[in-house]
Amino acid sequence: MQNIINLINEFQLYIVIGLVVLIIILIIMNTIIFKSLNRLEKRYRKLMRGTNNKNLEELIMKYLDNIDNVKKQSEDIKKLYDNLNSRVKYCIQKISIIRYRAFEDVGSDLSFSIALLDENNDGVIITGIYGRDESTTYAKPVDSGMSRYELSQEEKQVLVECMNKRI
Repeated sequence: MQNIINLINEFQLYIVIGLVVLIIILIIMNTIIFKSLNRLEKRYRKLMRGTNNKNLEELIMKYLDNIDNVKKQSEDIKKLYDNLNSRVKYCIQKISIIRYRAFEDVGSDLSFSIALLDENNDGVIITGIYGRDESTTYAKPVDSGMSRYELSQEEKQVLVECMNKRI
């Protein structure tokens, strides 16, 4: 026993330095563990927010129910969007207008042609001819960018401008 005590007394400085290093390492490890525990506790509190000591299974079931509701709402909105998108194709989407002087003896550009077309270039051209003694307005249907009626130069021009517009 005396040999062990002598050996300890001989290496006492090294043993104390080793124990101090070990204590420093343990303090560093303790600090790291407390920080990670703190982060884990914050994440747990965030996960369990809005609950009054419910168990985790009830919380997960509630979240899954919310996800199912959101999926159903998303599908309903997609159906509504598809319906509206198919209906918009037939709405007026492209408009073009040109004003011009139909007769040389009339002072201003009071005559006009308006093209109103949908996505498929179906629609109408409305033309108003202004003269000194009378004014006439008429419409010509347009199917796929063509009219079955004879178009004037101005009507052709307004139709081409309208068809070239981007949606």
